[in-house]
Amino acid sequence: MAIAGQTEANRSSLRRRPAAASADGLFNSSATSDSSAEDLAKDSGSDDSISSDGNPQPQQKQELDSSVLKFAYRPSVPAHRRVKESPLSSDNIFHQSHAGLFNLCIVILVAVNSRLIIENLMKYGWLIRSDFWFSSTSLRDWPLFMCCLSLLVFPFIAFIVEKLAQRKCIPEPVVVLLHIIITSASLFYPILVILGCDSAFLSGITLMLLACIVWLKLVSYAHTNYDMRALTKSVEKGEALPNTLNMDYPYNVSFKSLTYFMVAPTLCYQQSYPRTPYIRKGWVIRQLVKLIIFTGVMGFIIEQYINPIVQNSQHPFKGNLLYAIERVLKLSVPNLYVWLCMFYCFFHLWLNILAELLRFGDREFYKDWWNAKTVEDYWRMWNMPVHKWMIRHLYFPCLRHGIPKAAALLIAFLVSALFHELCIAVPCHMFKLWAFVGIMFQVPLVLITKYLQNKFRNSMVGNMIFWFIFCILGQPMCVLLYYHDLMNRKNKLDQS
Repeated sequence: MAIAGQTEANRSSLRRRPAAASADGLFNSSATSDSSAEDLAKDSGSDDSISSDGNPQPQQKQELDSSVLKFAYRPSVPAHRRVKESPLSSDNIFHQSHAGLFNLCIVILVAVNSRLIIENLMKYGWLIRSDFWFSSTSLRDWPLFMCCLSLLVFPFIAFIVEKLAQRKCIPEPVVVLLHIIITSASLFYPILVILGCDSAFLSGITLMLLACIVWLKLVSYAHTNYDMRALTKSVEKGEALPNTLNMDYPYNVSFKSLTYFMVAPTLCYQQSYPRTPYIRKGWVIRQLVKLIIFTGVMGFIIEQYINPIVQNSQHPFKGNLLYAIERVLKLSVPNLYVWLCMFYCFFHLWLNILAELLRFGDREFYKDWWNAKTVEDYWRMWNMPVHKWMIRHLYFPCLRHGIPKAAALLIAFLVSALFHELCIAVPCHMFKLWAFVGIMFQVPLVLITKYLQNKFRNSMVGNMIFWFIFCILGQPMCVLLYYHDLMNRKNKLDQS
């Protein structure tokens, strides 16, 4: 009886609450949250009108709607109850969802570029040549193809050296010397083949990229096995190893592990990798279709936009300054599209396809480099396989040998600049050092963007500077420089 009386009293208080609300309740502007119509309706109705799951009974719907209209948003109730920021204010912009604005940008991007494509086709016609992908002249590049196949010899020789080192048939200094010879030969042999043949640029740069990948893998293979032998000797001597050193697998030279490493989407050797349980065949087919589509998009942009712009330009350092700026700005947008398509095709589609076919588990091939606050952040996030190789086999070994951090960073950029120059200069058959200078120019930019980021404490400042340098001062300028130097070299050869 007491419980029933208490329930009846509660129901009576609920019925009386809206009518008996005091002036303080109606005009209380210090409330911490807005009262919704549903809350007012629940307060104004009896418990009988609310079902067990909190929803109003159907027979009480009309009475509930009438109660909502009677007590919700009365003119006497304050409409402003707390301090609120506008959604686009600097304090609130990063806490909002911008999905709608993102969709708007996609629509505008598609509309604007569709108009530009139609305008370009109406003005210049179809500029893509029938021999863009393959022609009879491509058959003259067969020495490069044979060189590409012969690169498989170098990992096999490296395996023999490591097997002899494991059996202690050769001393450690001889092992190091043999690996230096093997890695050097794997890089200089393709360079000599390319320079000795009048090959196409695309064939040359493909072989150079493969040669650089083989070189990086062989260095990692030799360095890792060297370190494993050193740790094994320390264990045999009874020396205590730190707990942070994780040796999951004993030192063992296996041809199977080397073969998997040479085709795996990584540059860092280890005896075993995280693996996925199975291959998603349907997923692989979808990614291959995307790869074909975006490769075609790259070819269309290059042939239809970039080539005409470059051919109608002058050397950036020899012509009119304003005209050179106009050409660079006009080239920046299609060049950016091609670079983004290349990044998506290689780092996302191709490496993920390769990882799926090999069941390679660690697929962090890149991070969110587009949010980079400084130039240093960009170089740490956009190419994770190379970044992991750099810190594992170059940066931290320099630190362990007592080299200061600034000098170790400079060495890392120096090695990167050398390989960028080789990959472009060798296929072009000329060494102008534009790529080398462009990469080394990143060193002062690292310091400048880091200073600006620390000074303004705003991620947008560093990110905008990064995009400006990336889109305008970097790649478009290098494209123009290498194109005109290549054309000048070709003209001299034709005249001689």
